Amino acid sequence: MKHLQVAVGIIRNAHQHIFLAQRSANSYMANKWEFPGGKIEDNETPEQALKRELMEETGIEVTRAQALGEADHSYDDLRVTLHFFLVEGWQGEPYGREGQPQRWVAQRDLVAEEFPAANHALIARLVAGEI
Repeated sequence: MKHLQVAVGIIRNAHQHIFLAQRSANSYMANKWEFPGGKIEDNETPEQALKRELMEETGIEVTRAQALGEADHSYDDLRVTLHFFLVEGWQGEPYGREGQPQRWVAQRDLVAEEFPAANHALIARLVAGEI
């Protein structure tokens, strides 16, 4: 089974809103909402991958990120380890650089079922205000 290591950024503004992007219709888990991020390359730390991926996907330069831990999840054909970071400092305004739909959502209004299952435990913590 393929195993991916993924850096994930929870971009949260001063109003406690979280920036989300939608997976493309032809991608794995099509049309699900997600926190921006991507695969960690062999020569990268999770934080280096986070900064590179958020620049590529959202056009922001991360200036402050706090590690929130990991989630390991197995799907039918794929195992992922997500390395979560809370991003509360950045330069630029995030947007869907790859043309993907995006939106800001109040942290308390996140709906776990709109995301891939590997994110559900973290979303429960966000909605409960634990993070």
